Amino acid sequence: MVPDMIPPAAAPAFLAQAGWERAAILPLAGDASFRRYFRVVEESRRAVLMDAPPPHEDPRPFIAIAEQLRLDGFAAPRILARDLTHGLVLIEDFGDSRVKEHLDARPGDEMAVYRRAVDLLGELHRLPPADLPPYDHGVYQRETGLLTEYYCPAIGLPVDVDAYVGAWDKVLPLVEGSASPAVTVLRDYHAENIMLIEDPSSHGLGLLDFQDALVGHPAYDLVSLLQDARRDVPVAVEAAMLAHYRAIASPPADFDAAYAVLGAQRNAKIIGIFTRLWKRDGKPRYLSYLPRMWGLLERDLAHPALAPVADWFAANIPADKRHDALQAFAPA
Repeated sequence: MVPDMIPPAAAPAFLAQAGWERAAILPLAGDASFRRYFRVVEESRRAVLMDAPPPHEDPRPFIAIAEQLRLDGFAAPRILARDLTHGLVLIEDFGDSRVKEHLDARPGDEMAVYRRAVDLLGELHRLPPADLPPYDHGVYQRETGLLTEYYCPAIGLPVDVDAYVGAWDKVLPLVEGSASPAVTVLRDYHAENIMLIEDPSSHGLGLLDFQDALVGHPAYDLVSLLQDARRDVPVAVEAAMLAHYRAIASPPADFDAAYAVLGAQRNAKIIGIFTRLWKRDGKPRYLSYLPRMWGLLERDLAHPALAPVADWFAANIPADKRHDALQAFAPA
C-alpha cells in the first residue's frame, strides 16, 4: 500500500480558512504511518500541511508535544492552524536541509552535526520530563514482541515466544531500575527527523516526528540517533558521541549497559516493524534496512547485560535466518 500524494479533499477549505486560500499544495513526503505531508506555497511564504487522517492518526499528541518543546526552547514546528476533525495541521516549514541528506553529501560534517544533536539531548535531559505516559515494562515488551509477531512468521521460523518474553523480563529491569533520572524520550530522534535550520538557540536543529514521545531512560534517544535504522553511523562516531554525552551529562555507572539493552530492544522492535511494513502495508523498501538492523542488534547482544536475550537468539534464529534472509521472500 503505497500512499498516494493527492491532497485530502478537506485541504483547500482548511487552508482558505487559515488565510492560505491561494496556496499551491505540493507533495512532500509520506512516512511509515498513515501520515502524509504536503508543502503549501503562496508567493513568498510556505508551510507544511500534515495530513493525519482519523481514525488511523491523531495529531493532538504532536501538537501538544510541539508546543511543550517550544516552551522549553527547542525548535519544534510552530502550529499555524489545525482541523482535528479532518486530521489536518498546518505547521512551520523547516526547509529542505535534513540531516540525513546533508551528511550523505558531506560526510566530513558527521562529528560536528552529531555533536550538536547530542548537545540538544543533553539540554533536554536536564529539564523535568514532560507530562507524558511512562516508557514502562509493558511498552518495552509489546515492542520487542513485534519481532516474533512479524519477522519470525515471515521467515517461516517457529520460535519459543514464551522464552523470548522471559529473556527480556530478565534484562529490562536493568533499564527500569536504572539510576538515571527519567526524561522526555522523543522516540524517533534520528537523521531523517532532524532538520538543519538557522536558529542557534536550538543548536541549529529542527525537530520532527515526536508525537509518540514518552517518559523514559535518557539512553533511548541516543540509541535512536547513533544506531540509526536508515543510515550507517560509523562506529567511531557512535563511540565519540557517547563519550561526549558522558562528558556533558555525567550519567551513572549503569548507563552503558542500559544503552545496550535499549539498543537491542529498539532494534528488535524495528526489525518487526519493517517486516510488518512490507508484509501488511505493501512497503517492500523497508526490507533493505534489515541487514543494518540485524548488524546493530547483534552488536548490542554482545554486551554481557544481554546474555539471556542473546542466548534466546542463538537458540531460535540461526545466522542464515537473519540479515538479508527476507529478500528471498520479497517480490522482485
